[in-house]
Amino acid sequence: MTQPPQQPPQPPNGPPSGGFGASKESPAGGYGTPAPPPNTPPAGSPPPNTPPVPPQMPPQAPQTPPAGGPPAGPPQAGSSQGPVYGYPQAQPPQPGYGYPQQQPGAPGYGFPQQQPQQQPQQQPQQQPGAPAYQYPTQPMQPQPGSTGGGAGGGKFGIDAKIITAAVIAIVLIVAAGFVYSAGKGDKETNVSTAGPIGRDDNNGGDTAGTGGKEKVPANTNSKVLFQLPAPKVSDVTGVDGSWTTDKLYVKSGVDAVYGYDAVSGRQVWKLPLPGPLCAATSHVSKDDKTAIAFQPKVPTKAKQFWGCSEVAALDLDSGKLLWQKSYKDGDDKVSVDEVTLGGDTVATGSTHGGAAWGLEKGELRWAPKVSTDQCEDAGYGGGATTLVAVRKCGDYDSPQISVQNLNPKTGAPLSSFKMPAGVEYAHIVSTDPLVVAADVGDTAGDGSGISDYFSVDAKTGKLRARIPAQADKYGGKCGSTEVEQCTNLVVGDDRLYVPTEQHDGTGDAIGQTNEIVAFDLGTGKAVPGRADAGAGYTSYPVRMDGSNVIAYKTGPYNKGGQVVSVNGSTLKQTLLMNNPSDEAVRGAESTFLPDSAEIRYVDGRLYLADDTLSEYTSSDSEKHYLAIGFGTS
Repeated sequence: MTQPPQQPPQPPNGPPSGGFGASKESPAGGYGTPAPPPNTPPAGSPPPNTPPVPPQMPPQAPQTPPAGGPPAGPPQAGSSQGPVYGYPQAQPPQPGYGYPQQQPGAPGYGFPQQQPQQQPQQQPQQQPGAPAYQYPTQPMQPQPGSTGGGAGGGKFGIDAKIITAAVIAIVLIVAAGFVYSAGKGDKETNVSTAGPIGRDDNNGGDTAGTGGKEKVPANTNSKVLFQLPAPKVSDVTGVDGSWTTDKLYVKSGVDAVYGYDAVSGRQVWKLPLPGPLCAATSHVSKDDKTAIAFQPKVPTKAKQFWGCSEVAALDLDSGKLLWQKSYKDGDDKVSVDEVTLGGDTVATGSTHGGAAWGLEKGELRWAPKVSTDQCEDAGYGGGATTLVAVRKCGDYDSPQISVQNLNPKTGAPLSSFKMPAGVEYAHIVSTDPLVVAADVGDTAGDGSGISDYFSVDAKTGKLRARIPAQADKYGGKCGSTEVEQCTNLVVGDDRLYVPTEQHDGTGDAIGQTNEIVAFDLGTGKAVPGRADAGAGYTSYPVRMDGSNVIAYKTGPYNKGGQVVSVNGSTLKQTLLMNNPSDEAVRGAESTFLPDSAEIRYVDGRLYLADDTLSEYTSSDSEKHYLAIGFGTS
């Protein structure tokens, strides 16, 4: 939530020759990346015997739908889709990525470190043909010397023939039933891609897992609800802001905010602004109010930026501004960098210090103040009832950063935690519980802004745990200077959920994949288990749903994305949405990159939106969208 970036966003990498949408290859020899088995196709190539895919657009430009846009809905289930992804392969599974190693003192990727002076139960050593971590077991194969057939085997006995015939009959019955179910297209079994399925094989209408409000639909196959064309712009333009209510999807445009019917996409209201919107918070009050910031005038060639000076509270139901405020440093209005909502307080951060107003009436609660020790609030992290400040003291070149839990009404600090030396910028991942991310000593090296997470007791200001975030292992990203601009990270139930970096799939899996892992915020240790994205899919945490995690998965080259609910305790998954695999819809969906896209999922509907527009999105040769909505029936 900052001023418009100085460089236009780069288009996603083009697909491999196998087709559009395949995940980007990780560098060869990366940490934890198993070498592919002999005769294995390269990551990202289509499966064997797959008909050739028509040539795609040149690399470096994402494929998008034709001028007519995506079809009104996806093809009926069974018309072109194969078996439901996630069923076990016929080959004996290999040890999954991140499976604990057997060497003493070398814990597996994503698994907890060994506690001192403890003797944890040892993982059983993998035997040839044994199932990998949490994968379904395979049918037993005839052993040498048994009555089973095979090369060099003995003759079939009567019992063996009866058993074989029975097995074949069962397989045919099950296969026929699956084909019939897929052909009808009115119901889909909820398949977990990591271990057992949810509470019920056909739990349409049930709550995913045990702690969430999102329901598993009767048919998880989605259709396109609507598409919002991208406005034409001549330069890089920020369009921060996506919100949902019970009835509306609200999205910011260039110099206006629009309210759309959540299902049909019909425009319900439009709020014109005097200048481009330049900052917004994702936090929403219980009565559907939020905060935004915008420029006071429309930029011109002579004056391309008027400052992000106007702060306002927005009623998402009516599309009306409750109030509009600004504040000055001397004779000039202050240009804010971010805006957030903590309890009933709208708070802004800037290079001149922080200011805050009441949400309902806009009364000033505090203004920037520079103390005698050169301390000022750089920005704030919000929450339903909490507000946390990142306070910067000292010289610009060697600042001392602290994180303060505030009284949202007065701004008085309730506790303070001093960040370690070498931290120039602190990022608030969560205010309740309090989790801070930082790049200590610029050691992350991957542009993520995260080398460590700090779990802090908000009441006392004491450190609970420090969690290293190795750049070659874990994903997640925070804005370089922003206080509250972290993506693909979720906190809930005193756990931190992060994605791992992409890596090659194991065994015969084609394409790259990743997992979601969790850390205990009390101990800092990794929690056993993981949520595997599946071959060709990459999974990103979006938000908490009770004690569950809602995650969005980008699909492989020939499939749409998915939404799953991950049980916060067991990390088992339940499928909530499976997006269309049509080429046009896939191409449009793949333009929304999870690191920068605004991803919202609520009540069986998924909204993907851009936060930045450019000349690239205004290209006349390809269709680009500001936002796309998907829904299940």
